[in-house]
Amino acid sequence: MRKYFGTDGIRGRANGLITPDLALRVGQAAGLIFQRGDYRHRVIIGKDTRLSGYMIENALVAGFTSVGMDVLLLGPMPTPAVAMLTRSMRCDLGVMISASHNPYEDNGIKLFGPDGFKLNDDVELEIEALIDSDLTQRLSGSATLGRAKRIESADARYIEFAKRTLPRQLDLEGMRVVIDCANGAGYKVAPEALWELGAEVMKIGVEPNGFNINHDVGSTAPDALINKVRELRADIGIALDGDADRVLIVDEKGQKIDGDQLMGVVARSWKDDGRLTQSGIVATIMSNLGLERYLGGLGLDLVRTAVGDRYVLEHMRAHGFNLGGEQSGHIIMSDYTTTGDGLIAALQLLAVVKRLDKPVSEVCHCFEPLPQVLKNVRYKSGAPLQESSVVQAIEAGRERLGASGRLIIRPSGTEPVIRVMAEGDNSDLVNLVVDDVVDAVTRAASKVAA
Repeated sequence: MRKYFGTDGIRGRANGLITPDLALRVGQAAGLIFQRGDYRHRVIIGKDTRLSGYMIENALVAGFTSVGMDVLLLGPMPTPAVAMLTRSMRCDLGVMISASHNPYEDNGIKLFGPDGFKLNDDVELEIEALIDSDLTQRLSGSATLGRAKRIESADARYIEFAKRTLPRQLDLEGMRVVIDCANGAGYKVAPEALWELGAEVMKIGVEPNGFNINHDVGSTAPDALINKVRELRADIGIALDGDADRVLIVDEKGQKIDGDQLMGVVARSWKDDGRLTQSGIVATIMSNLGLERYLGGLGLDLVRTAVGDRYVLEHMRAHGFNLGGEQSGHIIMSDYTTTGDGLIAALQLLAVVKRLDKPVSEVCHCFEPLPQVLKNVRYKSGAPLQESSVVQAIEAGRERLGASGRLIIRPSGTEPVIRVMAEGDNSDLVNLVVDDVVDAVTRAASKVAA
């Protein structure tokens, strides 16, 4: 059992779970574990635009410097940029302060190893053990404390890196692009990269004030982008989330294109170019059955993992895949990045659109999704999924859907919510199954709370 780490680092209410004391101890614990040689060790820290980022950043700096690590501060920076710069700047550890798509009241701490990949479960357990231990005797002496400094060139480094994922001769001249940065970590670098590539760029969600990250903007609230694309008659809309590691696309008609469609487009393009390292891609149990059938028609496999981009990436690394992701828009292209990167995924899609010289609506709607319904049940405590009535409802639902559908029930890894998802060819049946399971879970959750 893990006390602090969830499926994507440590995440919770700022000054609730994520306190300055916890951040300081995370810095000390991680700093001690990643000191693995006789040299000056360095950690790089980025953050999104939440007000609490200042508090957590300073506490982490105190923790790392107290155990002798030098700290490089990036300021607001996408999560994938932190991962990339951890490797590029030869750091021993990378840290991103963000709660991704959550509201501003929450925050989190994500850690990357020197290779730019998220830490595995074993290392996170080591850090947890140290967080709760007495580290007094392991602090540095006065002469060996770490130093901290700000890196002013971080934006330019990441922008250049993102641009170089495209063919040298390709540009975005003539394309009208609306970019929604969710008032988050990508609000500077994403519009700048698109502009430098020649696009006509219209920006929304680029005025962070500490409180408005993900608020009615970004990939989890696409209505603002849809309206702006239609208003300006743009060729494409691109929405990032709070830390810019996921993306949602809107075509010129204002229709949403999720991660499944995006993976389908890129998979076909890379297959045609001989760029896929395996005969398939990796996605999660939440990806639509329509994607699986579409890939099958191309002679490609869809390998499914548990929900979470870390599990997608683990399977990709273990089995040699170079494309994977989640329906939510975490797209991992391991030829370029070690984690999901919303901007680079969008650039790869734009490259396909430019090469085919077709509207985004024609390029990106490559399969018809099966009817899929997802509902969330919030609970206060206990384990409602273990109640016999819930188990029976789930078994009955799966039997009714049969081989032509799927029923997925899972607790969220980041909040006290149980997600109920079903899909199949019959829309009415899918809705009935989801409603029956949701009712059973809701009753069980109320019973546990009482």
